[in-house]
Amino acid sequence: MQPEPTGWLVLDKPAGMSSARAVAQVKRLLGASKAGHAGTLDPLATGVLPIAVGEATKTMQWAMEGIKAYRFRVRWGEARDTLDAGGKVTGCSSTRPSSGAIRRALPAFTGTITQIPPAYSAVHVQGRRAYALARAGTAVEPAPRRVQVHELELVDVPDADHADFHMACGKGTYVRSLARDLAKALATEGHVVTLRRTRAGRFAEDDAVTVAELAAIADKGGVGAELLPLDAALAGIPVLELTEREAARARQGRRVCPEQVPCMFIGEGAVVASCDGRAVAVGQWSNREFSPRRVFRNDPGMRNRSEGNS
Repeated sequence: MQPEPTGWLVLDKPAGMSSARAVAQVKRLLGASKAGHAGTLDPLATGVLPIAVGEATKTMQWAMEGIKAYRFRVRWGEARDTLDAGGKVTGCSSTRPSSGAIRRALPAFTGTITQIPPAYSAVHVQGRRAYALARAGTAVEPAPRRVQVHELELVDVPDADHADFHMACGKGTYVRSLARDLAKALATEGHVVTLRRTRAGRFAEDDAVTVAELAAIADKGGVGAELLPLDAALAGIPVLELTEREAARARQGRRVCPEQVPCMFIGEGAVVASCDGRAVAVGQWSNREFSPRRVFRNDPGMRNRSEGNS
């Protein structure tokens, strides 16, 4: 019997496919019993969609915390109900901002800003998804939220009607909302016409495979080689090496007082416990003691792209 696949697959999601459908296709192609994505991409959007498979689903909350980067194009002069090219036109303006005006407006949209998510989004309003209410004809205005925009740059102005941008931001930031608000600040209307995610935390375009590529690999029986390791989403969290005996204790969810503690382990915080190069658990380090929070059944027979192919 083949071991349950475990790890992270970075999918280059095509336009027109929902994130949920993308996960379903990956599960089918990998023969996985469980999988989930780390951050929804709109059907309009393309690019990096990290998908956790098997035990890696236990690390999704850390993957969601990573900074995300996007390339996107705004079309000036038209407002749409979905804030993207797939919606109905709700307003028009003859104003077209100059590149200089755009650049002068960008600092107001960097740092910590307040943003109202789109009506057509997955946020909850009155216990339901906002997009479900909006599609049913209910007027929807999600609650404002504070989000972090680390970088926002004007990349190109191909013509008077369009402008291309790069943005790096924290979780919960909506590109469509930013485009709407930026247009308003420039005394015009606007919506997103193309959107591509280029990075999500440590997962980047260079790691990504398309659905077609994955299907071709699956036909040859080699999909396991496309998986990044389970702990790929935990990059940046200190690693504590345990002995076999200590690792066995951690796998049982029991606290561990390691025999060997690196000098860097002072104070407290999140820690990844590892044994022989494999993640055992992620948990809390405090008072020279490791308390597991999420324990991994990381089958040593499972190989992945970081370890080479056989």
